Amino acid sequence: MPAYALRGAAALVAALILTAGAWASWGTARHVMLPDERRERGTLSVTRCSGDACTGRYASASGRAPRGRVVIDRSVAAREGERIPVVIKSGTLRSAAPEAVRSGGPGFLHAWLPLGGALLLAAVVVAGGLRLNRVAGVLALAGTVQLTAAFATLTL
Repeated sequence: MPAYALRGAAALVAALILTAGAWASWGTARHVMLPDERRERGTLSVTRCSGDACTGRYASASGRAPRGRVVIDRSVAAREGERIPVVIKSGTLRSAAPEAVRSGGPGFLHAWLPLGGALLLAAVVVAGGLRLNRVAGVLALAGTVQLTAAFATLTL
């Protein structure tokens, strides 16, 4: 197989990895990043964690009625008794237990975790398949910084 075909295939795989990482991140990041009148912002007081989700009482920042039960993924380092800033996902506002995502800096970094992992994986493909070591180094550094920052802000 010609060398340009192999390089083209490696470039396509790297682009696909980065696109998939951005797409996976955007599902959560759009709630944290984009202002929308349908998205409620407030504080979640975590009362119970089990399995892969935590529930708690929600107090709206805009003065709307508090909610008795809101669900958030446990992967955002929520512990019982903790109060965390959240955004209610716009598609779940009218459900019995609306879903929330963490907001602020830690929420922003957590939302982009899939992209951080994709950057690391794409760095391997770029270094091995395209032989662009400096570009691969930049991708790996960006992914490492993103993952480390998310870990540090969520656990401290």
